[in-house]
Amino acid sequence: MGTIFTMQHIITFLIPLPLLFFLFRIISNRRSSNKLKLPPGPYPWPIIGNILQIGIKNPHITFAEMAKVHGPLISLRIGQRILIVGSSSIAASEILKTHDHALSGRDVSILLRNKEPTFHNMNLVFTSECDDGWRYLRNIYKTELLSGVVLESRANIRESKVLEMVKYLTSKEGEDIIIKDVMFVTAMNILGNATLSIDLVDYEGNGVGAGIMDTVRRLVMIVAKPQLADMFPVLGEWDLQGWYKQVMHIIEHELGAIWVDSIQRKRDDRSSSSSKDFVDVLIEKGFTNRQINPVMEELFAAGTETTSLTIEWFVAELLKNQQVLKKTRDEVMKHINGDIVHESDLVRLPYLDACFKETLRLHPAGPLLIPRKATQTCEVMGYTIPKDSQILVNVWAINRDLSMWDDPLTFKPGRFIESNLSYKGNDFGYLPFGSGRRMCPGETMASKVILLTIANLILNFDWFVPDNVNPMEINMEEEMDIAMYKKEPLHVIFKLNKRFAN
Repeated sequence: MGTIFTMQHIITFLIPLPLLFFLFRIISNRRSSNKLKLPPGPYPWPIIGNILQIGIKNPHITFAEMAKVHGPLISLRIGQRILIVGSSSIAASEILKTHDHALSGRDVSILLRNKEPTFHNMNLVFTSECDDGWRYLRNIYKTELLSGVVLESRANIRESKVLEMVKYLTSKEGEDIIIKDVMFVTAMNILGNATLSIDLVDYEGNGVGAGIMDTVRRLVMIVAKPQLADMFPVLGEWDLQGWYKQVMHIIEHELGAIWVDSIQRKRDDRSSSSSKDFVDVLIEKGFTNRQINPVMEELFAAGTETTSLTIEWFVAELLKNQQVLKKTRDEVMKHINGDIVHESDLVRLPYLDACFKETLRLHPAGPLLIPRKATQTCEVMGYTIPKDSQILVNVWAINRDLSMWDDPLTFKPGRFIESNLSYKGNDFGYLPFGSGRRMCPGETMASKVILLTIANLILNFDWFVPDNVNPMEINMEEEMDIAMYKKEPLHVIFKLNKRFAN
């Protein structure tokens, strides 16, 4: 009697085939990688690797604990992919200096690489490799937006935006303020004027950029979400979690809609003006809207979140450490005579700068920096780092290394007084902005904005925690996706300094 094949039989037969192929690929990859001398690390589970051991919350802390057991350079598996984590100054130096070229790729999701092979290469941070296009764009950043000459020429704009923040807080004197929200608007408008010569949003949330804070936050959270396609590249053809669709909608339709009209007005009005902003320069150099959009998305996503959250941590640490706050206030009051601190005044405030450095040490905006990718196989600290491995540098762990820092868990700005340590990327025991060719390009602008903001808050206001809460009891619990956030937003009451009160 002949066999009858129903549709159910056919489906039952076919379904295991891709699964068997999938498992065969995983086992083959594991066997080939076992022949390599990878850095040590916890034993991976079959198929899923070390995903469960890492968990989903605060991986920088988990990696630091793993480093205590396995050493300063460890390897893990995220599905099929190899992950390398360096957690010491020596490991950081090897990754970011000695092998900077080989490990300077950017770990861009396979979904973007497959579906939008050019889109992710139109900005600076997430360009896959440091190729000619990346160098061309970096040069534009350095000469037209972030050079010393350009920053100095626009100091008055940054000062005016900070003064607007002071006036707003004065109007809200005695009220409960979520400090991060106010600082986000300040950072947004400083960047908006540098790139488009406009304010994007006011302190009441109105303007062409209304809702941009929530949009940027959603984008960062989505980008930080682990993707099955990246863990298992054989799935790279399918957007199984809808990640690609969400990311592209935010970039092209939500964020892109904020500045599309402003860009078009600039294209329509090509009158020669001596005062050109960054978008004017991009248009002059022939950039299309499709090229400008990812550049703007990168600038606003990276330049607003990190600035506002660092200011929040800065204010929280000063409130918790009242003697440090008093010493900082004494320095500001001694050297500033008027009612505003100018950027040119900051060189006279070394203790404030030390407080900033200490804030960055304890609360680096990017605890693991932005993930790198090995563009070629190389040897680091005697171990093989295979091509296409994802590379992380745990600066959070390095900043708490007992062999590097005295009493590392305590906020002690004095450690930076008369110290040559800087955040310029040359000291591999202190890398809040990273190092090497992938170092944060906006370090100089960010440091100016943060110091200027804090100095003016100190000069103009006395700070209090609402509900008569003891500042020592401020919850400093942190939470991380790409950046490190204060889990509980900081609420502050600002009251005009008696020196300025009527």
